[in-house]
Parts: sequence; C-alpha cells; structure tokens
Amino acid sequence: MPAPTGLAQFTHFTAPQYFLLAGSFLIPLGSFAVLPFMSVLLHERLGMGLGTVGVVLAVASFVQFSGGVVGGALAERIGLQRTMLLALVIRTAGFAVFLPGLSRPAWAVAALFLVSVGAALYLPANKAYLVTGVGEERRAPLLSASSSALNAGIALGPLAAAPFVLTASAGLFTAVAVLFGLITAGHALLPQVMPEAPADDDRAERKQAADPPLLSFAVTVLSVYVFMFFQHYLALYAVGRTSTLFYGLTLALYALLLVVVQPLLSDWIAHLPYPRALRIGFTALAAGMAALALGHPAAILGGALLICVGEVVLFLKNDLEALARSTRSPAVVFGRQRLAAGIGAFASGIAGGEGYAWAERADHAGLFWLAVAAQCVLLPPLLLRALRGPIPYFCNGFYSVRRRVRDRASRASRAGRASSQ
Repeated sequence: MPAPTGLAQFTHFTAPQYFLLAGSFLIPLGSFAVLPFMSVLLHERLGMGLGTVGVVLAVASFVQFSGGVVGGALAERIGLQRTMLLALVIRTAGFAVFLPGLSRPAWAVAALFLVSVGAALYLPANKAYLVTGVGEERRAPLLSASSSALNAGIALGPLAAAPFVLTASAGLFTAVAVLFGLITAGHALLPQVMPEAPADDDRAERKQAADPPLLSFAVTVLSVYVFMFFQHYLALYAVGRTSTLFYGLTLALYALLLVVVQPLLSDWIAHLPYPRALRIGFTALAAGMAALALGHPAAILGGALLICVGEVVLFLKNDLEALARSTRSPAVVFGRQRLAAGIGAFASGIAGGEGYAWAERADHAGLFWLAVAAQCVLLPPLLLRALRGPIPYFCNGFYSVRRRVRDRASRASRAGRASSQ
C-alpha cells in the first residue's frame, strides 16, 4: 500500500501519536504562559538584580538544552514512555513550586530549574516516541506536525497569560500546574515503548555513506547560531522603526506561516538532497537578514517571512538527516540535536550582544544584519568543506548515497539469482 501524500498523510496517525501531538501544543501553551515573564517575576516582584537574573536564566537555558543528551540516554535505559512520565512529574512539580516561589526567590529559582530539567528529559523522548516504528517516509509529517503544534503553543501561551502574570500570578501558576498534572495522567496511559536502534543492514548502509554523522550536528549548530540573531535582536531593532502594532502583526504572521507551512512542505523537504536544502535554507536566511538591514517596515516584514522559510526548511531537514545518518536510537539523536541547538544559541548570544552594541554605537544598526547575512552566505560552504572535502555544497547528499548503495545491492542480488538459474 503506497504511503499517503499531501494532507492525507496527516490523517493516518495512531491514537498515541495524535495524543502526543495534542500534548505538543498544550505543553508549550502552559510553559510559555509563564516562562517568558520569568525576568519580570524575578526582577520586579522578587527584587533580584538584573545580573543575577541573567545568570539564572542563562544556566536554566543551558540545562534545558544540554540535558537533552541525558534525556536520550535515560530513554534508552528505561524506555520512552517512562522517561516522558518522569519528565512531566518533575515539570509539574516545578510549576507547583512556583506558588511559594512568588514570595521566596530561592523557591522561584528551584522551580525554574525543575521545569528546565523536565523539558530536557521530555523533548528527546517525545520526538523519539513519535517516530519509533514508522518508516522514513512517515517521519517528516510527524515531526513537522509536532513542530507546528509546539510553535502554536509558544505563540498563544504569552498572549493568553499576559493579563494575569502580575495581577493573578498564583491563579496562573495553579492553572498551569493542574494542566501539566492532567497531561502527565494522560501520558501514564500510553503504551510503553523502548527506543529502536537502526537495523543491522541500515547500520551498514550508514557506515558506507560519504558524509560523517557529525555533519548534521554541526549544521544544526550553525543553523541555530545564525537564526538566533533574529530571535534575540529583532525586537530591539524593529520597535524603534515601526509601531508596536506593526511589530505585533509581524510576529503573528511569522507564527502563522511557521505553523501552516512546515506540514505542507514536509514531504518536499524530506525528499530534498541535503546540500540543496542547505542552499535553500541559508539563502532564505541571508536574504531575510539583508532585508532587515533596510530598516523600512515593509522590509522588516518581508525579511521576517523569508527567515521563517529558512527556519522551516533547515530545522526539519537537520532532524531528518540526523536520524538518517545515526546508528543510535532516535532518542539519543534528538538529545544530541538539542545539545547542538543549545551550543548555537549560546554562541549567538555571546557574539550578538557585542555585535549589536557595536552597530548601535556606529549609528548603523543595519550593519549588524548585513554581517549576519554575510555569515549565512559564507559559513555553510566553509563548514561543509571542512567536514566533507572539496565542493561539498554541490554533491548529492546522504539520501542519494543510500539509494546508490541499495541499487547496487539490488543489482547484485538479481545477478546472483540469474546466475543460479
């Protein structure tokens, strides 16, 4: 039976997969009803200094990203469902601890770290559960649907919570803790699944592939590195050049495009050779960053939408390639991808702060975006050349190598049968 295509591929998921996709919306909805306002809570309500707040948030982010490696290893040991359940118990406890943390800074910090640890453990197991036992042709729609649900939750969470963060904080944290308790109870009913490593014949094919497994990890670091300049500094750049309403509209259109487009393009992205996907993705990022440098509201809107296209292509393709290249289980792969994202985000934060400050002092903030655009153009081919040898940006990619290996094996098998007849 041929695999469904187009929108039909999103109607053939299993009940546990549909449940996890619903959770992929509800979990960030609850989390981002609270987490974007942590700096306000810690500084304005609890009186912590901004320097201390920055250190707390930086360490919590590091735990959330780097802890994905631990989450993947734990999932291999105790199973995917049990890892998700443990992660959600920790995360629910974290949101509950925020209640006494509204008047005690130490409790608030402890609550934030519990939530970060829970996220670190949950995400690799969640993605691995979605793709365990499914063929490669089904991974793209599942991962893209999960990403769309997550981004929808991230976009709506702050909007839903904004009126209550400072005026009804206790009620908000209680509601989020109850929501996570219900989600945890639902996860307890999921079938237990152990992560699957690739079959022996797939391992052999992957070892014969021309590209090293480090490639998708390194490209993920680079993708997140250049993208996070946009995430970190767009607000600072755009608010002074547009109205608040226009900036809000830009973010809303960006979120809508992200949620809708990735599932629709998932099959096309899955079949793109990796080098071509990188060219498309980084070109879109470069064009978007260059458009931002113009500073006009229309250019800011157009640049943001181009960057959204780059994010859609690169982030999904990097995950698919990481799965295709690795001989480890999906849980470990997604844990490593989280670590790569954390490294990229950290490097972007370090470089971006000084870079944007320099551009502001020079009274030409647009130069910052031109410098980022130049990195989008120059760094990918340099990285690929370092990892894969000459002219890597134009070779056929991993999936083409796999197809050639399979074709040779198939021809050898047919020749063997013909000679024996």
